[in-house]
Formats: sequence, structure tokens, C-alpha cells
Amino acid sequence: MSVLTGSSLRERSRRAIQSELVQVAQRLFVQQGYGETSVDEIAAAAGMSRRTLFRYVSSKEELVLAKYDLVRDECIDRLRARPADEPVWTALRRMFDGIIGYLADPQHASPAAVVQRIVASTPELHAGALLRLEQMQRAISVEVTERYPHVSSLAAAALVGAAFACLSAAQAQAERTGVALGPLLDEVMAVMRPSV
Repeated sequence: MSVLTGSSLRERSRRAIQSELVQVAQRLFVQQGYGETSVDEIAAAAGMSRRTLFRYVSSKEELVLAKYDLVRDECIDRLRARPADEPVWTALRRMFDGIIGYLADPQHASPAAVVQRIVASTPELHAGALLRLEQMQRAISVEVTERYPHVSSLAAAALVGAAFACLSAAQAQAERTGVALGPLLDEVMAVMRPSV
């Protein structure tokens, strides 16, 4: 049994509260629109003051973009949980299982699509999302090089970038066709499977 340090317990609590705030904000964005939703409304819906909300996020934009940090942390946790002898490409595919499970639930999929449209149509959010995705891929690449010493940092960056490109292509196809994301991702990642 592992003992959590005070800082790791605090960080886990902070992430849980941030996750809850992101969910509350996204629900309001879906119902009212991003521009029409105030920080005060988000704080009230979360049962806290505006000042308390700003202890966990720095801005309204952060309530949209923080989801990328949460996804990054989940992906890294899932990657770390994979068997040590598993090929890197397989581990990267399995790393996406949390995203697939989340989007397979209609309760999450529809709001996620609305928020994605908000991000795509709001220039500052779109720019922030691209930066967060780049940071996410960089962090996962570092994890890959630590986990697989035979994979160079350049190769890790390319593999992670390719895996995310597969996810993006599969998501776009799933949205267009209504086909489940998991099988589409399996198909495209099988085609793109590297030799390492």
C-alpha cells in the first residue's frame, strides 16, 4: 500500500475540483453559449464564490482549456499502467481508451461536441487548445522515452504525434458517419503501425 504525500494528495484534490469546475462550466456553455455565460454564473452553479473559483482556474477560458490538462494527466496515467513489455504503439492506442469510453457515452459525447465547436469558433480558445495539445503531446513523448529507453526523443515525438493524428482522423470520421470511435481508431492505427 502506498502512502500519499501531502502535496500529491493536495494536487489530486485540486485536479478533482478543477475537473468538477470544467464539467459545470461546460454544461453552462452548452446550455447558454460560451459568450453568454459569466464567471459568476459558473461559480454559483459550482456552489462557490468567484474568488474561490479563481483559486482553481485563472480565467473563463481556462475552464474550457483545462480539460486538455485533465486529458493529458489521464493519458499519462493510462500509459504508465500498461504492461512494461507492451509495444509502444499498442500502449499509445490503449492510452486513448479513456477518451473513447468518455465519448461513447451519449451523456458526454453531445456536450463534448458542442464545446469542441465553441473552441473551433472562438479564436483565443482555438489558439489555446492548439498550444495545450502540443504541450500534451510533448509530455506524453517524455513519458514514452522514459518508459521505452530504446525509443529516442525524436522517435517518441513522431510516434505520439502520429497516434494523435490517428485519433483526430478517427474522431472526424466518427462524427461524419456515426460509426463508433474505437473501431475506427483501431483501423487507422493498424494501418499506421510503425516498425518499432
